[in-house]
Amino acid sequence: MTVRGIFFTAEGKARAGWRVLLFVGLLLTFTTASTVFTSYVRPADYAAAQVESWGLLLVDVWLAHYIMLRWVDHAPWSYVGLGREQFTVRLLAIGLVLGVLCIMIPSGGLLLAHDLTLVTGLEGRYGWLALAAGGVPLFLPQSLFEEMASRGYLFAALRDGIGAAGALAITSVGFGLLHWRNPGATAQSVSVVILAGAFLAAILVITRSLYAAWMAHFAWNWSMAELLHSAVSGIRFPYSSYRVDGAGPTWLSGGAWGPEGGAAAVAGMAVGVALLTEWRRRVARKASLT
Repeated sequence: MTVRGIFFTAEGKARAGWRVLLFVGLLLTFTTASTVFTSYVRPADYAAAQVESWGLLLVDVWLAHYIMLRWVDHAPWSYVGLGREQFTVRLLAIGLVLGVLCIMIPSGGLLLAHDLTLVTGLEGRYGWLALAAGGVPLFLPQSLFEEMASRGYLFAALRDGIGAAGALAITSVGFGLLHWRNPGATAQSVSVVILAGAFLAAILVITRSLYAAWMAHFAWNWSMAELLHSAVSGIRFPYSSYRVDGAGPTWLSGGAWGPEGGAAAVAGMAVGVALLTEWRRRVARKASLT
């Protein structure tokens, strides 16, 4: 192999590994600059500060994608699942439905089995409607940033180099490890987050749309924080007059990490992927008959 061959393919395109390193370097540079900025310019209100932080991070990851797609790969946004044709009502709805049902149905079962407990009569600072509406500008940019950072360009470049299965494995493990510093993180909770990363990556692969994975991610987090008022990856958000706490064994209910940290959530995700796979098969079968 020549020196040029170390960096470029026979077609003249930069090899996947170098493109991954460049993307990660750009993202780290931009996010570091944003962190420095927010350390000096930060709203006193917690909610406003969170929206600012996630908004800046979203700009950071968009810039990293733009540079890679425009000047390195010369590829359209559809390369990372963010093309116009991948932004449809049906795909967005699929993501939203999966995100809500795959966590709410297992949580409902845990409540019925008394492995989650509903605590009522609380005096929350805000009403339910205010919290539900306020969660949207928080979780929309948060989930889009995490999807673009984990399953956007990084996933696409890794898929070029080692295939979709390898890209899914690496990005899912990385996604889980990013949550290691969350409050109350354990080997179990991080392992389940890795599986959640695989769940979201499966949505991307099956639908070919990062928008669908984004909506599933958003709906999953919003449902736990605003419908259940439970912890989300160990983080407790404001609640209204009630909240949901773990009551059963941690391996099943997730404990202080929230219901997404237990086996019930894993079962919900597995069923969701199975249903989505069957939907894709039926769509493909129908298309072959026309």
